Amino acid sequence: MEKFKLNNGVEIPAIALGVFRIEDQKITYETVKSALELGYRHIDTAMIYGNEEAVGKAVKDSGIPRREIFVTTKLWNDDQRSGKVEGAIDASLNRLGLDYVDLYLVHWPVKEHYVEVWKRMEKVYKEGKAKAIGVSNYNPHHLDDLLKTAEIVPAVNQIECYPYLAQQPVIDYCQAKGIRPEAWGPLGAGKTDVLGNQLIEHIAGKYGKTSAQVVLRWNLQRGVIVIPKSVHRERQAQNLNITDFELTPEELKQITSLDKNLRLGSDPDNFDF
Repeated sequence: MEKFKLNNGVEIPAIALGVFRIEDQKITYETVKSALELGYRHIDTAMIYGNEEAVGKAVKDSGIPRREIFVTTKLWNDDQRSGKVEGAIDASLNRLGLDYVDLYLVHWPVKEHYVEVWKRMEKVYKEGKAKAIGVSNYNPHHLDDLLKTAEIVPAVNQIECYPYLAQQPVIDYCQAKGIRPEAWGPLGAGKTDVLGNQLIEHIAGKYGKTSAQVVLRWNLQRGVIVIPKSVHRERQAQNLNITDFELTPEELKQITSLDKNLRLGSDPDNFDF
């Protein structure tokens, strides 16, 4: 499993299994169990997904030593507004059945709260409840605000990122600040024709890979962690099998040029949840 080193020295597996919108506990459990059997060592969940218990049970039942599995969860917006950061991480740890998470993220930049909340996140880190802390869905201006008073630079910024939303300026900004970019929805969440794009299909044919594997590889070679989601074991295996080929610089550039600024999720500057 390819890994990246975060700004505090923690190593993070470059390919994660996402469990967003898998609300059924049994399906979540079986999905995570399957992924861990296949070789995944990074699971990405969140309080708001409602499946932390199933993730934690699958991690425990896997028989794999805890130190070998990287678990990410996230601080939800209501807990930011109420100031219950410490209570939120404790509740997540309780649901997961873990003593710590490897990465704890602020899920969205809630106006009037995201700068102050970071101080509480730093406390979570110092208390050892998270091996690394970061943010999710932050634009550069959010990070500029945060960094003015931050003692700890976020280790990760998890953003929506796929070829039609290439996010190159955000990625460049994060990498310049030592913040590792991470892509959610890296395959377009089944809402676009990106995997049927002629260019991507052509490149996939050249390497004997699927379009999904090419798109994931594109992000990995840009230094971006990827979080593909699938409940199907065969696709989980395919999504993991992306380290045995390398795209050329020209191919990377061609895929990035497909950018349409087509956001499928909410706008970090304009959300109401």
